[in-house]
Amino acid sequence: EAAMKSLRFICAEALVSNAELARRSLGSVAHNLFPLLFKASYLLERGEVIHDLVENWPLVDLNVGKLLGKTADHQEDLSHRTCSVCLESCLTGLRDYVLHPPSPYLKRLKVVDLTGIKDVEVQFCECRKPMGRWARTQLLSKLCLELLLHAQGVQRGPGATEISIDVLVDLFVTERNYELVVQALLTRRSCPLKIHCVALRADNLTLQKFFYIVKLTDPPLLRKLEVVHNVRLEMEHLQILFSSTRFPLLASLTLPARTFNVRRLTAADEPVLSAIGEKLSEMTHLTELSMAFSILTGRVRKLLSPLKTPLKMLDVSNCSLNHADMAYLANSLHSNHLEVLDLSGHNIPDLYPATFFKLLSHSSSVLRSLILEECNIQDNHVNMLILGLSPCRKLQEFKFLGNPLSSEALKHLFRFFCELPMLENVEFPVPRDCYPIGTTYPIDDANLCTFDRQKYDRVAEELKRILLQGNREGVKASTPLFGSYDAAVEETNNELGTYLMKSFKETLEKFTNSLKELSL
Repeated sequence: EAAMKSLRFICAEALVSNAELARRSLGSVAHNLFPLLFKASYLLERGEVIHDLVENWPLVDLNVGKLLGKTADHQEDLSHRTCSVCLESCLTGLRDYVLHPPSPYLKRLKVVDLTGIKDVEVQFCECRKPMGRWARTQLLSKLCLELLLHAQGVQRGPGATEISIDVLVDLFVTERNYELVVQALLTRRSCPLKIHCVALRADNLTLQKFFYIVKLTDPPLLRKLEVVHNVRLEMEHLQILFSSTRFPLLASLTLPARTFNVRRLTAADEPVLSAIGEKLSEMTHLTELSMAFSILTGRVRKLLSPLKTPLKMLDVSNCSLNHADMAYLANSLHSNHLEVLDLSGHNIPDLYPATFFKLLSHSSSVLRSLILEECNIQDNHVNMLILGLSPCRKLQEFKFLGNPLSSEALKHLFRFFCELPMLENVEFPVPRDCYPIGTTYPIDDANLCTFDRQKYDRVAEELKRILLQGNREGVKASTPLFGSYDAAVEETNNELGTYLMKSFKETLEKFTNSLKELSL
């Protein structure tokens, strides 16, 4: 690590390691050294120094992701460290920048960009306590309201009211922080810190609250919209949203499970589906679309063919696609541009092997991530799978959990993985022969953990040894039984768990009342 640091960076570390010395020195530090000191403070987790740096920030912009990324002085990328100490110090420093006695020469800050921070599973900071997107949303909203209250109660000096800073953020709104975020967005014109929502994730909200928060975020500026889990958005609501709101810059759209269910469609509903496709086509920047757990059987063409921009990311996992859907995808303009593809939950070998491999062939020059979980891939399909994956020289990630493959088939696949030059991450299933005889696939949650753990550990070691012998020890191979880590779900699991328990209780009460009525 020391070899990755310049002498300038080592000197910056020495200065920030003494918070009192750093504070006294800030007035005489050249402005172009502030970014260097910020990253050094972040690396050493010197919260008080980060606060003072931001409070006295002399530059026009403060882009946290860029400041923490790879730099000439320090090659390590720290943007995935969502350290609670550092981020809280950064945001409170921003508040105090506004409250600091005015000095026209120094008050140059116009834009703060918080969008480049990446939430990951393992934190390498000393405190080991992350501040996720939900908590960042909560704290920023709270600080904005604090500034408003302070402005109302204090006579500001000349020039102080001129401070206006655009804060670019990824907001994460749930029922628990909804009211606070709404207040911050409603009053942003009066606040020196102007929240500009670049990406919005909404979970555990009623439709009324979801529609309102979208309206408040200034939709023409939104680049990413994630509507997940406990937002009961269905096709008709989506049409209303698209008809009443324009998203000209939207590049990424994630819809909750069961947004579409074509099995319930009547002839009168078909125009709604067409209208949604047309509205999607107006989003000329849209390159990422996730519709997992909808039922789209036979309607993929109707939704995606109007798009004028090819998709780079498509998630149609567990969407009950038929042969016509797969044939459309294989022959569409999207097929040559797909960098991320999730087809989990489809019986690929039995339903549409030829069209799937055609799709894989068309996307092979750009494909970076392929997810084929619970696709009924068996030992006799492995050679064909290898043939299909061989041209995918840019593949970085392959996830195929939940497929009934034996230990020997997995070893065969791992020997092939050594030949994929850019592969970094593999999620492989527990071998079929580690489960009791008679286990059926897909395996339900109750039986997911009933495998022979000692045998699995032996096989996993052999697979890692194959990677080691192929000089590919850098490839991360794992079996996350209950799916990949999701920072957003992890951060809000207490709230969502309470919501699910409440829903379950309400369902039981309705069922009990229905039984009582029947007995009467």
